Amino acid sequence: MTSSSASPSPPVGRPRTGHIQFLNCLPIYYGLVTGRGILDLDLVKGTPTELNALLLEGALDISPISSIEYARHPGELMLLPGPTVSCLGAVQSILLISRCPIEKLDGKMVGLTDSSSTSHVLLRTLLERGHRVFPRYFSFGNDLPSALSRGDAALLIGDSALRNLTPGEGLHVYDLGREWQRFSGQGMVFAVWAVRRAFARAQPDLVTHAWRLFQDSITFCRDNLPAIAADASRWERFPAGFLQEYFNSLSFDFTADLRRGLERFYLEAAALGEIPSVPEIDFFTPTHEALPQGSLLP
Repeated sequence: MTSSSASPSPPVGRPRTGHIQFLNCLPIYYGLVTGRGILDLDLVKGTPTELNALLLEGALDISPISSIEYARHPGELMLLPGPTVSCLGAVQSILLISRCPIEKLDGKMVGLTDSSSTSHVLLRTLLERGHRVFPRYFSFGNDLPSALSRGDAALLIGDSALRNLTPGEGLHVYDLGREWQRFSGQGMVFAVWAVRRAFARAQPDLVTHAWRLFQDSITFCRDNLPAIAADASRWERFPAGFLQEYFNSLSFDFTADLRRGLERFYLEAAALGEIPSVPEIDFFTPTHEALPQGSLLP
């Protein structure tokens, strides 16, 4: 494998940093947990919903969060200028699985996994503003059989969604990344990396160092994706070829196109009453270091 570029000497301290253990985040963390910077971060594992709460409670300093949560708390948070978990079309790991066509779900029972919040708002947008159908929603634990025993459709995310890409005869599968692109013409940002504003003011060098570690890890994984997919396939039920294709379908950057997609998503969320207004997207500015090519900063 090709080694990543050397990081500068770390400042003193270890920011408490969230870690989502879904496969869609593996290319962001793989370089860290295999020895490239892991000792400089105090990693805390959790689902998106759990990490959202920990960051807002002040139990974390930096964390991936559901993109909708930034819009709900812009006064407390800033966004890092990368990474993200995004897509420009099919995402494969955010699925609506339904017993009937999506346009027939008006008044039906639709299960929402309790592991995410962005996907809830996205699904409401696609159903209510895209198809003009208004289901009744209930919460479940990301297990498809249990959800379909209670309702007519279910929203799955993460590895559970990947395991149900072909769920069985008679079920309709809708990839929410593809459906969003059809509805809006934009890419979709599912997760962003946020830092608490107070921590960014107090420890800008620590935040910069953490951001650089993430960027270096992503670069390392891009340069070694076939080997990393093969390694991951040893402990996951998915073959290496599938994992490589899946990772290549995701975007981990915060490009101008994805920022426009996020702004459109916030417009739709505000129209649904999910957020009070469309926030300004406010980025943390790294200190004392050159930015990687392609980064988006205000």
